[in-house]
Amino acid sequence: MSLLRDGDLVAAFDHASPTYDRMTSASPGYSAHLLRSARRLGLPRRGAGMTLLDLGCGTGTSTAALLRTAPAATLIGVDASAGMLARARSKPWPRDVSFVHAPVEHMDQVEGAGPYDAVFAAYLLRNVSDPDAVLATVHRVLRPGGRLAVHEYSLSGRTSHRLVWTAVMNGFVRPWGRLHGDAALYRHLFRSVLDFDTADAFCERLRGAGFVRVRCLPQPGWQTGITHTFLAERP
Repeated sequence: MSLLRDGDLVAAFDHASPTYDRMTSASPGYSAHLLRSARRLGLPRRGAGMTLLDLGCGTGTSTAALLRTAPAATLIGVDASAGMLARARSKPWPRDVSFVHAPVEHMDQVEGAGPYDAVFAAYLLRNVSDPDAVLATVHRVLRPGGRLAVHEYSLSGRTSHRLVWTAVMNGFVRPWGRLHGDAALYRHLFRSVLDFDTADAFCERLRGAGFVRVRCLPQPGWQTGITHTFLAERP
């Protein structure tokens, strides 16, 4: 099965955007795991004077996690899907939170982009055509010493974790997609995890992009070995 890419993937997310939050809210620990990854950035509690980028922000659930972590920071969410951004913008936000409609591959061309004190990218890198190019751009827009947290499905390599992922997707997520006319998107999301880097391989990808202090931390519960927080810094 071929994966959706670029415009086809954006269109699929646009179509799924009205029901996307309902689907993710049914996933045990979804918001809590995002918050855990955001907190692992180790940002100052208030975050005053900091500018943070939520890359591939979707409907804003990851943005809300960042806001709880650094409530006084300036937050900018970027996403290629107008439908997902419309859902994000419809939620109540403080004035220092804004959203930009742009392909993540061109985030450095957004007016006033960077340098950022930290970048958060949740469920993004496995869905772009060229993850190395996106990481290179993240490296450019981070200030020296700036931090990156990638919250991503990246399997450990163990067969048992692939089986758990397959069972969850086939038992709930893909039937949800078929029910709501989004079968192609959720088929893509299922396959994209199986085809993406293992956790160790993604750490090497981060180092190859020039990041240092690369770490991989697990998430708890059923997502252990399936979802990880990857932390890195720009030297």
